[in-house]
Amino acid sequence: MEQRALKKLVESICKTVKSFKKSEVHCLINLFQSLVERSGGRFDKGLDRNTFRGILYSIFGMTDDMLMNRVFFAFDKDSDNFINVIEWIKGLSVFLRGTFEEKLKFCFEVYYLNGDGYISQEEIFDMLKNSLYQQSPEEESDEGISELVDLTLKKMDYDNDGKISFADFERAVRKDTLLLEVFGPCLPEAKVEYKYQKPKLVKGNFKEPANNTC
Repeated sequence: MEQRALKKLVESICKTVKSFKKSEVHCLINLFQSLVERSGGRFDKGLDRNTFRGILYSIFGMTDDMLMNRVFFAFDKDSDNFINVIEWIKGLSVFLRGTFEEKLKFCFEVYYLNGDGYISQEEIFDMLKNSLYQQSPEEESDEGISELVDLTLKKMDYDNDGKISFADFERAVRKDTLLLEVFGPCLPEAKVEYKYQKPKLVKGNFKEPANNTC
């Protein structure tokens, strides 16, 4: 990308993303371009799902297939099955430096993602079954998982409508912050590093190279 276009893009992104400095946005764009090129993609198109899943695994330590897919769709705001550079940086701003409120909204969006704004009993069942399988390959009975669903709804479904709204989710998490990722880890580990580039991504802190170049 030519410098003039890059500078214009940085300025545009910084108007809406306040958690990164201009120099950091510059580095994240360069990182994005490198990742796209390595995957054989196009900068204007962005990162496809498989490439992004690879990033979640290698950089952010995520291993759960279901949750990696859900995180992809949470990043992909325009639902075109690619993560463009703006979606990339806005998503990372929540991942690495998001406020508690931003992380609340992000996790809730990861968990429902069927378009209706609620986490249904069926989704809770699928996510709990998947989460339990990740912890232990031994198959959990559907009856046992259904009991866990009932317990979860009893704890989080404050309006007793059989599903979890954002208001329900927020109230439950504010009461017990451990419930933020109750249906599986969808935020990065405490420390993450991209091994093949100079910029190092660390949760809550973006380490710039000493010479301030990427």
